[in-house]
Amino acid sequence: VQLQASGGGSVQAGGSLTLSCAASGFNFGTYAMGWFRQGPGKEWEFVATCAWSDGTTHYADSVKGRFTISRDNANNTVSLQMDSLKPEDTAIYFCAAAPGFVPDRSSLYKFWGQGTQVTVSS
Repeated sequence: VQLQASGGGSVQAGGSLTLSCAASGFNFGTYAMGWFRQGPGKEWEFVATCAWSDGTTHYADSVKGRFTISRDNANNTVSLQMDSLKPEDTAIYFCAAAPGFVPDRSSLYKFWGQGTQVTVSS
């Protein structure tokens, strides 16, 4: 199983980044896909998740209206479009796969990627 996240980088506040995660080694179309993050000195935080079945999405309040998660079951990828970025969005972002619907607890996720750094400067 592999989850390869990419697209991180440095951006100024108000800017945008798109993270991508390429999955392989499991039945992607039957797993919910999510993003989590851990900022410097912060707790592990749920960001967004997308159901495998009907594309239902669920977001953390801190990113709602600014981030958009989407998935492409044909190409086994999940993306996170991040707009209106804030310095507090600075973190390492991880993609993950879970067998549930739209889980927002990290303990429910079975497979994890290696993380990609996002840095937002003020």
